[in-house]
Amino acid sequence: MKPNHKGRAQLFENPLLEKLTRTHIALPISIFLVIATGLIYYGITHSFISILEAFGFFLLGWFIFTLIEYLAHRYIFHMDTSTPTKARLQYLFHGNHHEYPKDKKRLAMPPVVSILYSSAFFFVFKLIFGQFVFGVVAGLLFGYAVYLFVHYAVHAYAPPKNFLKQLWIHHSIHHYKDPNVAYGVSSPLWDYILGTMPKRAK
Repeated sequence: MKPNHKGRAQLFENPLLEKLTRTHIALPISIFLVIATGLIYYGITHSFISILEAFGFFLLGWFIFTLIEYLAHRYIFHMDTSTPTKARLQYLFHGNHHEYPKDKKRLAMPPVVSILYSSAFFFVFKLIFGQFVFGVVAGLLFGYAVYLFVHYAVHAYAPPKNFLKQLWIHHSIHHYKDPNVAYGVSSPLWDYILGTMPKRAK
């Protein structure tokens, strides 16, 4: 799919649904930072977790998010498109972003959708981590906010002249050279581990 630096895909005929697919990046970032802070505060003040536990499980949640980000990007956003239904879903989820990578209003899932996903993650992780869920999900949501910020910055701004430039290069390879590598956006960690780092000329 050839990238188009101008314009925006139309995903739905219904104008309300179409409008709900667009969001300013500051809105979801703010929402998830507030929720993450609230979870940590609630967990500590209601004695579910200590400050040290909150810090440790927060880092664990952030680490878990990097894996979720990688797996979702690789296996859901770039799912097999062998049937019309799969092709339609893939385009809704992510294909439109590859076609219009400079569409700043579609660099994040609509907040309503991502809040529903976050709520599901909370209940799943509560079954796994019990009372430590407040730290884990806070880290998970913080990781998502970092991902949104990095993804937006990579598409909206020129690369910085420091070590962060590598994130711009990494994601640009995914968009403009080979969509089957460089799935990590906020971190290339899992690309290193799972063998999807792009091969760069020396």
